[in-house]
Amino acid sequence: MKFAEKITAASLDNNSLLCVGLDPDPNLLPGVGILEFNKAIIDATSDVVCAYKPNLAFYEAMGMEGWDALKKTVEYIPRNIAVIGDGKRADIGNTTAAYARGLFEFFGFDAVTVNPYMGFDSLEPFLKYADRGIFILCRTSNKGSMDFQSLECKPVATGAGVDTGSSPLFEIVAEKARLWNRHGNIGLVVGATYPGELQRVRQLCPDMWLLIPGVGTQGGDMEITVKYGIDAGNSRAIINSSRQVIYASKEDDFARAAGNMARKLRNNINSFRPNF
Repeated sequence: MKFAEKITAASLDNNSLLCVGLDPDPNLLPGVGILEFNKAIIDATSDVVCAYKPNLAFYEAMGMEGWDALKKTVEYIPRNIAVIGDGKRADIGNTTAAYARGLFEFFGFDAVTVNPYMGFDSLEPFLKYADRGIFILCRTSNKGSMDFQSLECKPVATGAGVDTGSSPLFEIVAEKARLWNRHGNIGLVVGATYPGELQRVRQLCPDMWLLIPGVGTQGGDMEITVKYGIDAGNSRAIINSSRQVIYASKEDDFARAAGNMARKLRNNINSFRPNF
C-alpha cells in the first residue's frame, strides 16, 4: 500500500488527524525500558491516531540498545497505522541512497522527514521510493527557523534583466516540492507555531499532506492549526504531539494517561474540522 493510501485509510478508520511522536527520554521514563514504554504507549493510543513519528535522535543517543528498540518499535506498530521516521536526512546522492535504504528497507518506515538545503539531487534517492512518503522541511516550528526560512530570496532569473521578484525561502521550498511531487508522495513539514505561514503553504500546496508539529508543549493554537492546515477535503493534515501525550504522566499510569490525552487531542482536532 502506498503511503498516501495508508495514511488516508488510517485517518478514516480512526477518525483522526493525530500523530503521536515516540520520543523516549531515558531520564523521563517511569521505571520501564524504552521498548516496554513504547509498546505501552502504542497499545493505549493506536485506536485514535493516524500515524506515529519516532524521532531518530532519541534512539541514536542510546547506541545499539536504542537502534534495536527503534527497529522493534516499528515492527510492533499495527500495520494499518503509518510510521514516519523523523531523521531530517539528506546529503549527496550516494549517501542519500544509503539513508533511504536504511530507513525504508531496514527499519521499514512508511515515510521520512528530509532536509531540502542541498537541493533536488540530495532528495532524489528518497523520491524514487514512490510507495513511501517524503516530508520536506518547509517552515519549522522552532524559533531559530526565522534565521533562514523567512529570508526574502530571488529565484533564478528567467532572462537577462528580468526581475522575478522575491519570496520567503519557505515559500520557494513549498513551490519546489509541489513541482517535484510527480509520484504524489511528497509532503511538507510546517509548524503550528507560525499560523500565517501555515496558511500560505496550504494555499501554495492545496493537495499535499502537511506534517504539523508545534501544538501542545510548543504552544501552537489547535483551532487555527486545523483551520489552516487541512485541505479542501477536510483532511491531509497530520498534527503531531509528542511530549504532551507520552509524558502525560510520569507515574505507573503513564499508558492510561497517554491514551486519555491522545483521545482528548483527537477529539479536539475533530471539533474544529468543518462538517465533521
